[in-house]
Amino acid sequence: MSSTIPSHLFEPGPVGVPGRELTATLDAQTLEILRRREGGRFRSRHRRGWFVRRALLTADVLGLMLAFSLSETLYVGVSSAPNHLTTLGEYAVFLALLPLWVVAARGYGLYDDDEARASHNTTDDVARVFHLVTIVAWLLIVVGYVTGAANPAVTKLVLFWALSVFTVTVFRAGARAVSRRRFSYLQNTLVVGAGDVGQLLAMKILRHPEYGLNLVGFVDDQPKEQRPGLESLTVLGSPDHVGEIVRELDVERVVVAFSNDPAERTIELVRSLRDVDVQIDVVPRLFDLVGPSSEIHTLEGVPLLAVPSLQLSRSSRAAKRAMDVTLACASLVVLAPLFGLVALAIKLDSPGPVFFRQRRLGTGGGFFQIFKFRTMAVDAEAQKAALRHLNKHAEPGSDPRMFKIPDDPRVTRVGRVLRRYSLDELPQLLNVITGEMSLVGPRPLIPEEGRYVDAWARKRMDLKPGMTGLWQVLGRSDIPFEEMVKLDYLYVTTWSLWEDVRLILRTLPILAGARSGSY
Repeated sequence: MSSTIPSHLFEPGPVGVPGRELTATLDAQTLEILRRREGGRFRSRHRRGWFVRRALLTADVLGLMLAFSLSETLYVGVSSAPNHLTTLGEYAVFLALLPLWVVAARGYGLYDDDEARASHNTTDDVARVFHLVTIVAWLLIVVGYVTGAANPAVTKLVLFWALSVFTVTVFRAGARAVSRRRFSYLQNTLVVGAGDVGQLLAMKILRHPEYGLNLVGFVDDQPKEQRPGLESLTVLGSPDHVGEIVRELDVERVVVAFSNDPAERTIELVRSLRDVDVQIDVVPRLFDLVGPSSEIHTLEGVPLLAVPSLQLSRSSRAAKRAMDVTLACASLVVLAPLFGLVALAIKLDSPGPVFFRQRRLGTGGGFFQIFKFRTMAVDAEAQKAALRHLNKHAEPGSDPRMFKIPDDPRVTRVGRVLRRYSLDELPQLLNVITGEMSLVGPRPLIPEEGRYVDAWARKRMDLKPGMTGLWQVLGRSDIPFEEMVKLDYLYVTTWSLWEDVRLILRTLPILAGARSGSY
């Protein structure tokens, strides 16, 4: 969604909690929202789920219709058996079956997750879309042969299947892009708990406006001093008044980020919200250990959270390596002309070599030479000491263990373009083929940064460093060093091949200059 949507859409005034007031900067967009108020409360004609479900349904129908039309047009083979249906008849049957797709897609949960999950995007749908389209294609074959009503060519159905997976996915990405630019996509969000975890979560929400979470403030009896960057957020009152605050501000999402309250009080708070039209998210106590592959099961009615084993099997490592080599080799072949153009541009722009090589930490604490296209002047390292005062991570509230200069004067003209689209990273495909890196993995640290990694976090190097990873998808240089290390640890200890595929897919829009959650 557009980052121009104001962070706070509420006029100053009481919220039903004695002595508490909301503050906001009113602008033209805010006034437009305030005109929709009824009785002093923020209201929208429709919430996120209403619009997104309809946008995705439309995307599915259009994607399937396009795939079917293309398969009818492109198929030039001749079926070995006569087909009782004409082309017009096939179109009629296809249109008649479209409502069944909608019912099946609803059963697969393809229309509800955008409202329930703040960071849900199209890559999360790919597996289910693939599975559903596959079942639909095979059902068409079976029904056609069993009933004798049609004898569709298998090759035509295979073409329809392949096109449908692609077109439905692309149209869904477009539908989400449109949805995220509407005010109805915005969810007023309240964080219960203004301690370390609650404030960390608030920082993440503010850092990712594409999630469409309008953070209205905290609820806590004993809030901690607010971190830099959170000064504009208000502690709205006690958890005892959370229901009143939710109704007054039309809050759609409540995130329970545990505070110092006893567990019984937190449970009572969540139960009190079950009768309110609000999405409830709970940060688990062991959130540093919980990843996407963690599962909940029960033992005699007691929920248990299964934390995956830290050891990767040989077959898992072999599958990861096979995917790395296959995709890296294919990418090098496809990108060979681009490599030549970039190399020529670098040589014409500034004196020095085409490639930049730097010592990095590899698997198990070893070292390797990472390859990049050169984006800086050849004496960039010599200038580093003189420019250290410009390091953005040396500012108050930042992390001095990392070095990043906004608009770095050492970067060349061509280098700025390469960095903007991450093209300077492409030579790392050579490191992937040689086995020093992986397509997806922990961030490859320089030796100086490696000294700051705690003993427990060295588990992050059980897998090869990656060209992309959680650290890149979730913010790259905007992520503090400590958080980056935790993300790498979480990636390694919860690894799955499908998660690698998802991270690769989420990296693609970043290369095009888009946020990872914006499609």
